[in-house]
Amino acid sequence: MKWRVIIDHLKVPLMFNNEFALGFRSLIVFSFNREREGISMNGAESLVRTLVKSGVEICFTNPGTSEMHFVAALDHVDGMRCVLGLFEGVVTGMADGYGRMADKPASTLLHLGPGLGNGLANLHNAKKANTPIVNIVGEHATYHIEYDAPLTADIEGIAAPVSGWVKTSQSSKDVALDGADAVAAAKTGAGQIATLILPANTAWDEAVSDASPRTVQDRPQVSSDLITRVAAALMSDGETLIHMTGRALRQDTLELLGKIQTKTGCRLSCMTANGRWQRGAGRVAIERIQYPVDVALKQLETVSDIILLGTKTPVAFFAYPNKPSVLIPDSCNVHQLASIDDNHVSVIEALVDELDAHNFQPKLQKLDLPELKTGALTPETIASAIGNLMPENAIIADESVTTGRGFMPFTQGARPHDWMSLTGGSIGLGLPYATGAALACPDRKVICTEGDGSGMYTLQALWTQAREGCDIINIIFNNGAYSILKGELANVGARNPGRKALDMLELDRPNIDWGYLAKGMGVQATRATDTEEFNEQLARAVALPGPHLIEVMLP
Repeated sequence: MKWRVIIDHLKVPLMFNNEFALGFRSLIVFSFNREREGISMNGAESLVRTLVKSGVEICFTNPGTSEMHFVAALDHVDGMRCVLGLFEGVVTGMADGYGRMADKPASTLLHLGPGLGNGLANLHNAKKANTPIVNIVGEHATYHIEYDAPLTADIEGIAAPVSGWVKTSQSSKDVALDGADAVAAAKTGAGQIATLILPANTAWDEAVSDASPRTVQDRPQVSSDLITRVAAALMSDGETLIHMTGRALRQDTLELLGKIQTKTGCRLSCMTANGRWQRGAGRVAIERIQYPVDVALKQLETVSDIILLGTKTPVAFFAYPNKPSVLIPDSCNVHQLASIDDNHVSVIEALVDELDAHNFQPKLQKLDLPELKTGALTPETIASAIGNLMPENAIIADESVTTGRGFMPFTQGARPHDWMSLTGGSIGLGLPYATGAALACPDRKVICTEGDGSGMYTLQALWTQAREGCDIINIIFNNGAYSILKGELANVGARNPGRKALDMLELDRPNIDWGYLAKGMGVQATRATDTEEFNEQLARAVALPGPHLIEVMLP
């Protein structure tokens, strides 16, 4: 009778006057009916139990009415941590950062088609990073869809462009099996997004049981003939470049590639933006293909053979008038060694065997900390401070689009660290994926380098950082503009921009005060107006638990 007492005392018609409250009311009524009818497990509970059994330990959420039974199931089932994001782009960005650092999928919980739509930009970034994610997206009850209620949408159509696997559950009896399939799909290959759509009645109707984890198919191997051909290219005359991303950028695989470099004299490079790259002292240093087209063309102009390891031929981020899209010379021979989904570890090991390079020693980066600078704030003085002060095993969550473009040389000899990049180019990732990374690795310091324009897309992540006690230093580069776009005006040939054009690129009138924004969300904040202040504030933030925010005032 406890549920009847609760219902009677809620004064339901008077008190519940918004969507979330109405959903809560329906949940209470349903729980009463479920207890009365002796239902032991509903579809939502079977799904949560299955996710936990399959190794999913965290759910990033922003739920609505259709997801209330899943919300209740998260409370009933042990083993799943729940983290609230105040905007769906924060939710999906956190799942991206978590997956990159944990090497396993998180779950999201999103509200119908519009909720999924709000999270698409950072799901796009996650797709480009091959991050494993299991999206759980609520849907109207199957019998309600025909009435075309206001939130009805083509959820499968919205999910398809960013998902490697999409399915709508049709029955509470199938939900657990669908969940096990979704986790396996997310873990397939290098990792992908799996989206499971959960109609409300499949969540609240009775289920049979949860489901056991699925066996994930092994990553493909490459042929021995291909290994032989690539080895021959590496030993040929001319300049050969191994160009990589994905699993190849971890310390163990980079050391094997370093043996190949020592044996053959080849160059090693990675994409401009990578999901996760292990760098710093004690690791093999490689070059990164630069963003500006002219610089990248110069960087690659002498390459006669390029070997692609998990990536494609280097291309420009955008098309520009009178500039090529492809960045390698026309005469360059292209060898596709492995796709992103192939087993990079075994491929590289096989190549070391073929070249008989086991006894060659990779050249490891020495600790080479840049000196701390003084004076006016510039990209160089900021980079020197980060390179000097970042602690060992730091995680850099980079979205410093303009200011941070030249940070690589200053951090190459820093203490060993992981570097995450804006893989899909869709801004608004930095603060959320720093949050997800901190939750995946609570014993490591996370440093988020973020532009002011990009940060405003998902500043709600600061609230989650404070709520969850994340050890993050958020460095906001406040130049009062979408500075990269000012350069792009010239790059694409748009000349003589006037006031209307510049007003679309400048963030003033009023100026944004990041200190006030951060403090309003529970995050400690300081402002640096010169290099000495920045050095001091960064050193203090490194020494103390976070979250912190440093607003760097740039001219």
